[in-house]
Amino acid sequence: MRLFPDGSGLILDVRLETMHQKALLFVLLVAGLLCVSLAPTCWAQDQNQDEDADVEDDLDLDLTGTEDDDELDGDEETPPAPKAPAAPKVTYKAPEPMGEHFFAESFDRGTLDGWVLSKAKKDDADEEIAKYDGKWAVEEMKDTKLPGDKGLVLKSRAKHHAISAPLLRPFTFDSMPLVIQYEVNFQSGIDCGGAYVKLLSETPGLDLDQFVDKTAYTIMFGPDKCGEDYKLHFIFRHKNPKTGQYEEKHAKKPDADLRSYFTDKKTHLYTLVVNADNSFEVLVDQTVVNSGNLLKDMTPPVNPPAEIEDPDDHKPEDWDERPKIQDPDAVKPEDWDEDAPAQIPDEDAVKPDGWLDDEAEYIGDPDAIKPDDWDEDMDGEWEAPQVPNPACESAPGCGPWKRPMIDNPSYKGKWKPPMVDNPNYQGIWKPRKIPNPDYFEDLQPFKMTPFSALGLELWSMTSDIFFDDFFITNDRNTAERWAADSWGLKKAAEGAAEPGLAAQMLTAAEERPWLWIVYVLTVALPLVLIIVFCCTGKEKKTTPAAEYKKTDEPQPDVKEEEEDEEEEDKAEEAKSRPAAEDKNDEEEAAAEEEEGEKEATTEEKEDDILRRSPRSRRLRKD
Repeated sequence: MRLFPDGSGLILDVRLETMHQKALLFVLLVAGLLCVSLAPTCWAQDQNQDEDADVEDDLDLDLTGTEDDDELDGDEETPPAPKAPAAPKVTYKAPEPMGEHFFAESFDRGTLDGWVLSKAKKDDADEEIAKYDGKWAVEEMKDTKLPGDKGLVLKSRAKHHAISAPLLRPFTFDSMPLVIQYEVNFQSGIDCGGAYVKLLSETPGLDLDQFVDKTAYTIMFGPDKCGEDYKLHFIFRHKNPKTGQYEEKHAKKPDADLRSYFTDKKTHLYTLVVNADNSFEVLVDQTVVNSGNLLKDMTPPVNPPAEIEDPDDHKPEDWDERPKIQDPDAVKPEDWDEDAPAQIPDEDAVKPDGWLDDEAEYIGDPDAIKPDDWDEDMDGEWEAPQVPNPACESAPGCGPWKRPMIDNPSYKGKWKPPMVDNPNYQGIWKPRKIPNPDYFEDLQPFKMTPFSALGLELWSMTSDIFFDDFFITNDRNTAERWAADSWGLKKAAEGAAEPGLAAQMLTAAEERPWLWIVYVLTVALPLVLIIVFCCTGKEKKTTPAAEYKKTDEPQPDVKEEEEDEEEEDKAEEAKSRPAAEDKNDEEEAAAEEEEGEKEATTEEKEDDILRRSPRSRRLRKD
């Protein structure tokens, strides 16, 4: 940048810098909007790519147009016409259990062979609903994306359901972990009901025909909802080693938001892993949503406290728990008037001019007419309805004038003694601690009661709850292989049938109308910015004087003045030349002084020339 004396170069660069900033701001804003708009699409594509990679080896893809490709294989000279790739169709293949397992059920036989329907009744329910007469069926999902895949479906609503099946052999808690997983799809949503499973304890009297809510179980696990309370249960029954009684221990509530698992009508995989070191994990769709330790994260705790409050200890009658008391030495001041009113009339107020004392604020409506069916004996004397007095519209007020009320500066209210520290304060009383007679310490709660059957004992206000692919094992890798062969196919099929981004946006806007505002702003904001930054610039006229700001060439009048000044300088130098050259010492000193004065004079003249320049005069005018 070349900086001219009038600052024109600086102004030009500032304008260019401002234009660059606007352009950069516009580019950054458009790029941000594009990123926000494309982020869901990119995320969905990455998810689909990951899902396809996970199940690629397990899928039999039936691509449309395959037969045409086979026919063209023999004719290599004729290249096939380009076709848009068809969406892959996932073919269902029944999973086969591999490795160590205790239970595996995919319902692909299409029957309930091996399952037992309960014939019992609930003890604490009305006779009409006490029976476990809810219907079960083995069928495909109503809107299946994977033809051939069948599951267990709860068909009735507002009824008790109970069904169970024995394990291949009882599961004993030793040094191997417990892994249980199964799939659930709330095809019609869920209002109030559960989809949890119970691992029924191995007891001599276990009768699956009489499976009820009070049947002993070791673990209860799975989703449950009523109203807006979304739960994912993990409960185990712990045996007190001293009393032999069982007590339910509930895992802490998951921190994750569980709502979508109940509302999206997708098939979700629920997995529980309990390890021999007392740690546990709860997973949904192979993602951990809750984890903890049986000794630390259960309610109530597995082990009771070593000390408890003495139930026979009572607070003494003279125990003082008051930290503050009224000052017994305080005395009410003599000028304290407890009877003074909180507000008093304003003595400085003056009635406004034009106040109509004799006019009522409201009068009877002169246009009102008594109804024909008015019975004064039954309804009393008829009176016209009240309306504002027209005479008061132009007046500051009507009726008797009263002084307005103001706060009483002398009001203090009822006097109370100030509070002071209680010298007899003894603190909050608590009963003394004594050793807990029921104390025990179980450091291996993982060693629970063995179980020998799996059961579903449910009440639901919604039907068509789909269950599938139950699996119990002591090897996590085996469970993951089963999940890949079963739930992995469902996930791939549902992903292939997912609607496009536009359809997803429209569906989301139907559920949340406020999204329409976001869509409109996303489209309109870039258009508005384009109009503001590109279409609203003002054309600036260039004056002749401004042309000189774009070059270093001096103006004509400045050239002439500079030539005249040079001639004057030469004449002054000739006059100031010394008469005799032998007087060097004195004249050299005088010449140096003259040269200094001459330089100062020249600088002043140059400044004067610049000041007389049109550019300088325009700058001062501005």
